[in-house]
Amino acid sequence: MSEATDRPDADAWAKASAEDIRAEHARRRTEAGQGPGSAGDELRRLAEAVGEAVTDRLATLRNPAVQMAAQGVISQVRSVVEPIVERNPDLFDHLNAAGAELLAAYRSAVTQAEARWTSGGSSKRSTAEHIDLD
Repeated sequence: MSEATDRPDADAWAKASAEDIRAEHARRRTEAGQGPGSAGDELRRLAEAVGEAVTDRLATLRNPAVQMAAQGVISQVRSVVEPIVERNPDLFDHLNAAGAELLAAYRSAVTQAEARWTSGGSSKRSTAEHIDLD
């Protein structure tokens, strides 16, 4: 036996768990139709789309000074977004998962409320009290 196989890897459990979590996130993104892109990629695409929209809107002004200022702002936004995404790729995945969970909870609450509203019957849980004013 080699020395490497005698000692178990101290981080083996953490590595295996991280791999399982990444696989589960990828499966959920695929189910949700989001494809293989990460939340960081989505943030980059959002920054690019906003930049293009601002550039298109400002192009109609035909003012070179405004267009140069807009390009400066867009480049600053990109220079801020890139390091954040590079340093914290897991953060965006966690935020994406948390957002998906919040959206699922909201959808569930709305679905239940709609079912109550459209059931046609009066709710027996109503806390309204009739007050006679005479």
